[in-house]
Amino acid sequence: MTGTVIWHMTMSLDGFIGDRDDSVDWMSAADGGPSRLGAEVIATCGAFLCGGKRVEAVGENRPYGGAWQGPILIYTRKDPATNPIPEFTYVSGDIRDVVAQGLEAAAGKNLVVTGGAVPRLAVEAGLVDEVVLHIIPVLLGEGVRFYDSPGVHPTKLKLLTAENLNYRFEVLK
Repeated sequence: MTGTVIWHMTMSLDGFIGDRDDSVDWMSAADGGPSRLGAEVIATCGAFLCGGKRVEAVGENRPYGGAWQGPILIYTRKDPATNPIPEFTYVSGDIRDVVAQGLEAAAGKNLVVTGGAVPRLAVEAGLVDEVVLHIIPVLLGEGVRFYDSPGVHPTKLKLLTAENLNYRFEVLK
């Protein structure tokens, strides 16, 4: 069984995943634990893949506030042997190979991709199956965009579920 590649992200109402300093402190406005959809993503996640910039923003903290345990892969352009956090696996190379490594690490469960560059590259390579998006009712005005990729062809999505500012979309290929 091969898992699904899910782009799981929280963003501000105006479309940012990080504020002007790339901080995610504003996400604390979403107190109360994960939504039903978020809990489902956590329960079905076998491995987690993000970029080094996301790790710099959240540090050594495990995804989902520690509610999930499993392999964490960090996609980097630096030498993977210089991994600053030994508990994480640093990977580099073509995004197709990196996602394949993530799916292998997920051992039949889903691979969650998150951040800015990693999901963008995975979407553009046709590797993302679903987008799960949580919207926090805050307006940041500027920062790191949820999806910023000028010049690419539009990616069409089909709404699967919508519940209290939590959305699941299928990526149409």
